[in-house]
Amino acid sequence: MDRIEVYIGIGSNLGDRMVNIVNGLTLLGRKIQIKQMSSIYETVPVGFVNQPVFLNCVFGGTTYLSPKDLLSFLKEIEGLMGRTETFQGGPRVFDADILFYGKTVLESHSLTIPHPGIKARAFVLIPLCEIACELLHPGLGKTALELLEELKDTNGVVFHSQPPTIDIIPSQKC
Repeated sequence: MDRIEVYIGIGSNLGDRMVNIVNGLTLLGRKIQIKQMSSIYETVPVGFVNQPVFLNCVFGGTTYLSPKDLLSFLKEIEGLMGRTETFQGGPRVFDADILFYGKTVLESHSLTIPHPGIKARAFVLIPLCEIACELLHPGLGKTALELLEELKDTNGVVFHSQPPTIDIIPSQKC
């Protein structure tokens, strides 16, 4: 199987959020070759708002994993990082979501690609536009920048820090 370009959104709002992001990226580097990394943004919670603020970022990379295997891998890493199932939108040590998997459009009971929340989430679109503003959403036919420009509310997403230095992010052959 050829390598597929993927974009993954990650976040943390429990414990040392920055350490969680860096450690999560290191683990994700086992099977995803990370090529682009956005800055880190501090973001207010969406949905269930009575919880700590998040650190969020987006990275682009390539993998040999199928969509289903990539989802399983992300769930495995979330578990290794200490995430426990609470409720949707609840606090978490580490969260990783498949945003895009090549030009794939997929809808199943366990996985939807592109991620269905992209067009409404400033905490995804702002960092995504930083690294791939011309990325075309295959289901909507709009670029990431066009989706961001259509978003009515981008409040609550504030620059926190530059991405972790590249020597932290492994560049293994996956």
